[in-house]
Amino acid sequence: MTSLFIALGIVVVVGAAALVLRRRHVVDAPTQKEWTVPTQIDPADLAGEGESRLHTWSIAVFTSASCHVCADVVGKARVLQSSQVNVREFEYGAHRALHDKYRIDAVPTLVVVDSEGVVRRHFLGPVTATDLWAAVAQTRDPATGSDGNTAGECSSR
Repeated sequence: MTSLFIALGIVVVVGAAALVLRRRHVVDAPTQKEWTVPTQIDPADLAGEGESRLHTWSIAVFTSASCHVCADVVGKARVLQSSQVNVREFEYGAHRALHDKYRIDAVPTLVVVDSEGVVRRHFLGPVTATDLWAAVAQTRDPATGSDGNTAGECSSR
């Protein structure tokens, strides 16, 4: 009978230890994808076909034909095309080398670039016309508003 109590005591101690250890086990949070946005773009990559002069500002929109949001972002950016602002679309199928060169892994990725190729502002995913146009205006003339980048929902190619 004493053996039975000793065995029962051991089972209770081992069970309690197992419960304590199980509750202490912390599950790691799933890893989060970090999207790559270039910080510098070669100004030669932003010049259009047959264009010899560089614009003061450029907007590059990295897209994919399979992205349903990309056309909307390109349309909003094209409104900003002027003698001072060049807007270029780099669709993945047609410009895969540039997507690879700048490690673009989510589309649409829109960058506002100065004449030296420095990325001054960026947007990942969908963007409202108001946010885009205000960001470009503020980037061109810092006295017009606040500073900062915006990231919307991202979608992979």
